[in-house]
Amino acid sequence: MALQVVSAVSNSSLLQPGFSLLNFDGHVFFFGQKGWPKRSCPTGVFLLDVKQNELKMKPAFFSKDSCYLPPLRYPALCTLRGNAESEEHQYIIHGGKTPNNDLSDKIYIMSLVSKNSKKTTFQCVEKDLGGDVPEARYGHTINVVHSRGKSMSVIFGGRSYTPLAQRTTEKWNSVVDCLPSVFLVDFEFGCCTSYILPELQDGLSFHVSVARNDTIYILGGHSLQNNTRSPSLYKLKVDLPLGSPAVTCTILPGGISVSSAIVTQTGDTEFVLVGGYQSDNQKRLVCNTIVLEDNKIEIVERASPDWTPDIKHCRMWFGCDMGKGSVLLGIPGANKQLISDANYFYILRCKGAEEDKEEELTAQICSQTSTDDPGDSTPFEDSEEFCFSAEANSFDVDDTDTYNEDDEEDESETGYWITCCASCNIDINTWVPFYSTELNKPAMILCSSGAGHWVHAQCMDLSESMLLRLSEANVKYFCNEHVDLNKGLQTPKKVVHLKKQPMKPLRKKSAMKLTTPTKKSFLRRLFE
Repeated sequence: MALQVVSAVSNSSLLQPGFSLLNFDGHVFFFGQKGWPKRSCPTGVFLLDVKQNELKMKPAFFSKDSCYLPPLRYPALCTLRGNAESEEHQYIIHGGKTPNNDLSDKIYIMSLVSKNSKKTTFQCVEKDLGGDVPEARYGHTINVVHSRGKSMSVIFGGRSYTPLAQRTTEKWNSVVDCLPSVFLVDFEFGCCTSYILPELQDGLSFHVSVARNDTIYILGGHSLQNNTRSPSLYKLKVDLPLGSPAVTCTILPGGISVSSAIVTQTGDTEFVLVGGYQSDNQKRLVCNTIVLEDNKIEIVERASPDWTPDIKHCRMWFGCDMGKGSVLLGIPGANKQLISDANYFYILRCKGAEEDKEEELTAQICSQTSTDDPGDSTPFEDSEEFCFSAEANSFDVDDTDTYNEDDEEDESETGYWITCCASCNIDINTWVPFYSTELNKPAMILCSSGAGHWVHAQCMDLSESMLLRLSEANVKYFCNEHVDLNKGLQTPKKVVHLKKQPMKPLRKKSAMKLTTPTKKSFLRRLFE
């Protein structure tokens, strides 16, 4: 196992915990940035270009008949093939978090339309499902099983927000384990069916699942209710006869107590398990080999790579399977004080040089990777991984149209859960709607002081009528901390003094004698 340092060029801030990787024709694509996409890449999907130990990102495009795909973090993702031997595949994306921390319950199918050295185009379609549709969640897994010539997807685990009827002021946005139900999804007819199995008692999230033919093995995972990492190894077997499907579960010995681990495939029946956490404050630096043969699984410990001191001493790490035995690992940049990048990345190659040749990978992997998202409430566990069953050995693409992070805006200043002022009391775990227009995030208003910054309307003591008036009127608003400063910096308005017209003096009429006519003189003039 070889560890290679990779330098991220002008785009490391997009590679945050919770992203996914898609592999099409040997090329790896990034999906699930933190923050809404910008004009430079409205799809939020990028080609990962690795050359000379440098990691660059190039925007990808969607076809005109595609639906909108939000940048989902921590979704469940796996490949979908026509049959077990098919080389062409699509990707299923289910659930995940949006940049507003809303949870998605939608399922998307993404396929490659065209690709050349200049442009990559995808088609994304949202699938409509009926029946027992899984609730919105994240940190779960999805796999595809093949039985009797038919295929179905299996969804299990994850976390969701507390139901509205059970929410309290103190725990309004807290998360809970999803019920340990197994969902079968038939994409041909668009229907879902849930199964409750007695062997699955506790909800799990950020576990590892490996599928082969009609069998899925579930390993590890974290339970919020018990705050434990399951040491159990579950075997799900799905039978797809002409009638109703049958799902059975068996608990096997030899499991590993780990959460947020990463699985990569190194052979037709061989996988490597790396990363994750064995406790809340301890990373798991041990690696394992997983071998699937017929209807049995074997897990053995293998030699670990020579971890660098930065990896050994960092509090958290996250990563993704790149396919063909390679894993992309990231650690926070705070561990390297001399370098200013946000995160630092390594490529872990789990196969030897003599084994690094093209081979058909028929099994599917779905795992939840290690990370700690500063915006989420639960340490370490808020992460996701992806499913891979194709190679990722070629990055020979042209350097034109490389994504430039300088075109992006800073999302950190426009988040809903920032500390907007010294007296701000908005907390994601305790917040409840205050205005009638609020649903799942607090109302905010832009302060026009300086370069501008966002503040919570509730922290500014704005009434609902005033908030609506400000949103409709084309006027500048200044928060409580800057309203006095703004008044002091304003140039005093010029006072226009009214000109007083001077009074005209009366003319002296010395030559004219003004007399008042008497009655006698008046009668004399009348009769003359």
